[in-house]
Amino acid sequence: MTIRPGEPWGEPVVMPPAAAVASDDAAAASAIEPFLDHGKQPTAVVLAGGDMARTMGGGTEGRVQAGATLVRAPVDVIRVAAADGRTGTALAHVVVRSARSRISWWRGPVVLVMNAQFIGPYDVAPRSHPNDGRLDVVWVDPTMSPRQRLAARQRARTGTHLPHPQLRSQSLRTAEVSLGRELHVWLDGRWWASTTRLTVSAIPDAAVVLA
Repeated sequence: MTIRPGEPWGEPVVMPPAAAVASDDAAAASAIEPFLDHGKQPTAVVLAGGDMARTMGGGTEGRVQAGATLVRAPVDVIRVAAADGRTGTALAHVVVRSARSRISWWRGPVVLVMNAQFIGPYDVAPRSHPNDGRLDVVWVDPTMSPRQRLAARQRARTGTHLPHPQLRSQSLRTAEVSLGRELHVWLDGRWWASTTRLTVSAIPDAAVVLA
């Protein structure tokens, strides 16, 4: 059952000696995905690093070891579907950029689909919660200049980039991304596919993680 405002989330547990450990978000998503494909609940995955671990207050070096006290919590995951029917899974975030430019962070449209709060050092979605059954989607206006993007990127280190007239933020269960051009898609920081249209959906309570 997804979290409601004001409810406690997660519980302290001692790390099991034989727990499955994922080094980052992409590795955790890879471990979770086969269970989702068969409609089963995966066993708990320990997050040794990555943006979901940071969102949960964990992931620090040396913290994940047998006997350590971690936070165990249910989380949603992101399912993506491309125009040609391909599907994929992300735990923390999906990044979509235009395929037309090699410097596509700085020109053209960018869409950030967040289940976690962070992408690396950037506090992209300060209000995001990994277990509310929704995704925080940040849309970067294609007309936003490189100078404005640099300023927003610097403010994103402290989560103060929003509100901004050229950054639109939405909380959605499902989002359709179709920007009238070929898109490049990254799942949890790893290249996934090129497509012209992408559907992203939150799958509530899809996994349990420890961090």
